[in-house]
Amino acid sequence: MKKIYIIIIGSLFTLSSCQEDFMDRYPQTSVAPEEFFKTEEDLGLYVNGLIAMPGMGNYLADQSSDNMATTGAIEIKNIMTGTPSSQTITGGWNWARLRNINYFLDNYQKATASDEAIAHYVGLARYYRAQFYLGMVQRYSNVPWFDKTLNPGDEDLYKTQDSREFVMSKILEDLEFAAEKVRESVPSGTPSVWAVKAFYARVALYEGTYRKYHTELGLQATSNEFLKIAVKQASDLMNSGKFSIYTTGNPSRDYATLFNSTNLIGNPEVLLVNAYDVNKDRSSDNNTGIFGDYEQSPSRDLVLSYLMKDGTPFTDQNNFKAKGFVEEFKDRDPRLMQTLVYPGWIRVPNTTPYIQSLNKNFTGYHQLKGYKNSVDNVERASVDFPVYRYAETLLTLAEAKAELGELSQTDLDATVNLLRTRAGMPALIMATANGKPDVFQASKYLNLSGPNQGVLLEIRRERRIELAMEGFRYDDLMRWNAGKLLEVIPQGMYFPGLGKYDMTGDGIEDIILIDKSSSIPVGADKEKNSLGVQLIYYKAGTINDNVDVYLENGDKGGNMVTENKARNFEEPKYYYRPVPFQQVTLNPNLNQIFGWQ
Repeated sequence: MKKIYIIIIGSLFTLSSCQEDFMDRYPQTSVAPEEFFKTEEDLGLYVNGLIAMPGMGNYLADQSSDNMATTGAIEIKNIMTGTPSSQTITGGWNWARLRNINYFLDNYQKATASDEAIAHYVGLARYYRAQFYLGMVQRYSNVPWFDKTLNPGDEDLYKTQDSREFVMSKILEDLEFAAEKVRESVPSGTPSVWAVKAFYARVALYEGTYRKYHTELGLQATSNEFLKIAVKQASDLMNSGKFSIYTTGNPSRDYATLFNSTNLIGNPEVLLVNAYDVNKDRSSDNNTGIFGDYEQSPSRDLVLSYLMKDGTPFTDQNNFKAKGFVEEFKDRDPRLMQTLVYPGWIRVPNTTPYIQSLNKNFTGYHQLKGYKNSVDNVERASVDFPVYRYAETLLTLAEAKAELGELSQTDLDATVNLLRTRAGMPALIMATANGKPDVFQASKYLNLSGPNQGVLLEIRRERRIELAMEGFRYDDLMRWNAGKLLEVIPQGMYFPGLGKYDMTGDGIEDIILIDKSSSIPVGADKEKNSLGVQLIYYKAGTINDNVDVYLENGDKGGNMVTENKARNFEEPKYYYRPVPFQQVTLNPNLNQIFGWQ
């Protein structure tokens, strides 16, 4: 019977994904609800079929932010460099998942089960609905709220959008219910009440700061309500005593372990695991996409954001912009070398240090986070993904309290400083940060001021560093009203000009940049270094030259250049997306906002 039920659920979900019209009408199936929703097992099978968790692909999600340069057709980059409209931006207006969720919520009461069991599965369904609607609000701000299954002919198919305030209030209702009813003890790989609370805190921080910094919404007066919810949910997690920052006392390795482990189940920092096992047809091998120069490469702006190991800003150093690859990795926050390839890193099965490939349109930096340094295909394809980390919850509490003006040094010691301790970094001192806000950070967030400016800048830095390449940066920039940062074209490593350079940190040259008019020698004619190893040759020039490496000033050096097409982030318009033209044609009651046509 279990196999039959799974097939039925799969059929319902498959059929429901068909797009018959603008609202993807829910299909009429031959499976009557009363024939399926009978037992607790049925409820569990259906709700487990709704599970949709981020996975290894999230390590590529920072392509949309200032953490990465990319050659990919990323939506926000296309918007800033093109002529976007509702006719060119057509993705996102898809309601199939919501129908699957609401179908359960319309029919679960037909099952015979304990009140506690029913409440648990209803809570999970409402948690999934809250996730769905948060994504819609982030994209469109105002969207129609549907809390029942829609069928052809329903008037609500043609309703206009509900306000952001209304939809967010319904999201909070769903999450409040889920936080009260979802079980604490659940099978591995399924959300517990603690996963719900982690998401609840994330949502509340997002909306609270979004309302505070986006004056175009006119909702600033309500921002604190959400920030207080973020504090409450994060505090519940912290006070539970069930979670802690993963550490073995090894600052050079502990952070990286969270992102290259084949078993995160039971890790005290991970609230929900997306577990992979290639032997069970669950492959996570993403090494090719993450590593090297496949569509994306980390930006130098991200590298500049990491502190020195003594806690001082790297950008406080004289001539910091002109430091090369080897020099800029010296004495830095250990998380930098657990996130990016560093001088001297060895890629197995080799026994000698890896030398970066410098290709045009990329930055020269290579990503390590999420990369499994192994030639064992089973091991590479069985790396688990941490869906919710306790580290995020700690950062949520610190930021929300700072925004509310309630942050204390005790709060910092219980949150940000636990992360810094794991990394072997000095503690963040509130009075010091507020007494002298970091100039480099302040230049990024011009709308941030007040007595907590300095500590908020450092919390924002900590989020960027701790959560780098996990898919948070773009949403953070959006909620902070910092979209203008995306106008800056990502750059790469600095080279003062043509010549030979050490890339491994041993003081011996590994590569040579030659003039665009020169010819790269062939075979034995290539120059060798003192170890008898041939140098790697690159032609260097400007982005308009036929060369291997683009530099700002051509043969005069500068940062590596990734592209040169000007970007324009139009505010507030580009914080939102238009309703696709076809949908408005089919339903004229839908409205566009903030100048979208």
